[in-house]
Amino acid sequence: MHVKKGDKVMVISGKDKGKQGSILEAYPKKERVLVEGINIVKKHAKPSQDNPQGGILNQEAPIHVSNVMPIDPKSGEPTRVGYKEENGKKVRIAKKSGEALDK
Repeated sequence: MHVKKGDKVMVISGKDKGKQGSILEAYPKKERVLVEGINIVKKHAKPSQDNPQGGILNQEAPIHVSNVMPIDPKSGEPTRVGYKEENGKKVRIAKKSGEALDK
């Protein structure tokens, strides 16, 4: 996948198009990511030990990885991802600025 946990991303399609957030979790086998504050759905919860009241909760749902683009650290715009080898390690770079996305 071209993104990973902790990356700042922008949603490029769907109901949350144009919004930004950081990736909370990545699910590579399902090709989906969980982005903070994006794709909020209502979940009906039965009363439980940690939620004795129950009720309707708002929470993020995963979105497909093709609908997000990492944000260029230099310009703050969405960018495609390239790969380069530096001292024997594969490093992700932003196509727009050439800046490394991995810290």
